[in-house]
Amino acid sequence: MTIRLPHGTYEPRTSAGSFTPGAALTSRTVFSAAHVVADPYADVSPDSPAAVDWDATLAFRRHLWAHGLGVAEAMDTAQRGMGLDWAGAAELIRRSAAEAKAVGGRIAAGVGTDQLTGPADLETVRHAYEEQLALVESAGAQPVLMASRALAAAATGPDDYLAVYTHLLRQASEPVILHWLGPMFDPALEGYWGSADLDAATDTFLKVIAEHPDKVDGIKVSLLDAHREVDLRRCLPRGVRCYTGDDFHYPELIAGDDQGFSHALLGVFDPLGPLAAEAVRRLDTGDTAGFRALLDPTVPLARHLFQTPTRYYKTGVVLLAWLAGHQDHFTMVGGLQSARSLPHLAKAYELADRLSLFPDPELAESRMRSLLTVYGADR
Repeated sequence: MTIRLPHGTYEPRTSAGSFTPGAALTSRTVFSAAHVVADPYADVSPDSPAAVDWDATLAFRRHLWAHGLGVAEAMDTAQRGMGLDWAGAAELIRRSAAEAKAVGGRIAAGVGTDQLTGPADLETVRHAYEEQLALVESAGAQPVLMASRALAAAATGPDDYLAVYTHLLRQASEPVILHWLGPMFDPALEGYWGSADLDAATDTFLKVIAEHPDKVDGIKVSLLDAHREVDLRRCLPRGVRCYTGDDFHYPELIAGDDQGFSHALLGVFDPLGPLAAEAVRRLDTGDTAGFRALLDPTVPLARHLFQTPTRYYKTGVVLLAWLAGHQDHFTMVGGLQSARSLPHLAKAYELADRLSLFPDPELAESRMRSLLTVYGADR
């Protein structure tokens, strides 16, 4: 039986994907940045604080941990700054960190400045970072120092970034992950590290790390530029990891070359979690070809989800979670389910189905048909 999608008819798969849960991965450290599940019954508007379905949100994190993945909490994928405010993020971090402790899962969590609602000077930005760093550390999660819109607005040059990050690294109790998020994910971060010239920005970024290598576990690079990431990771001090955030080139970056490889902290590993874990397990045995054979075919789906405007990739991620049965609805905090078109969502369904990502293909097909009906496209 075929399903009529906006771009043509498609015959869905009838065989379910099957990926076995397992222990933590050994050859690479892999985090999936995880989405949040909205409460569909909450009477809220796009401007209201996020209403989260905590049970479904935590159940999805248990799903990722069961496959041996770490969870990167309260990051961009969780709609941080795009529907999820700091109060919601703080509650998410506390709940998710407690759940991680209960099940033995690895967790990192975003530290930012999004409690600030207007223009701020550097001291105010620093205090905001400190407040969030204290909460993440007290919850028992590894801090990820996220790029800050407030810092980007307040800084007048590289020295301001160096001063703020140097202070934060001295404050941190344990090594942190530094996050460089490019403007394709958040236009307000244009010119981060004090320059729109990426070579100059990279120099500042590396200087922060070089001055405090004992306080930096690793860096997450989300610039969608594989060559720059490889060049950057080759400049890192010994012991500092590179966590790829490149949702376009992740197979080759994780596989690496004779001079090194990237670990991973990826939003695309939210829908790809079980498949990605299975692929990395092949790397654990030294089977690089097997790893690429599993993961390379996922790139068209990733490129589709993260197509311009890239920051709206979360909509496709949540669609796939609904189709896969991880939640009972396709509703997002902030009403972001409307951020992508029906043709985009339909193509995401087809690409995911071709990869056998759905544990129950019939359920996925039925839900896709219901979405087409809502849009009046089932004729």
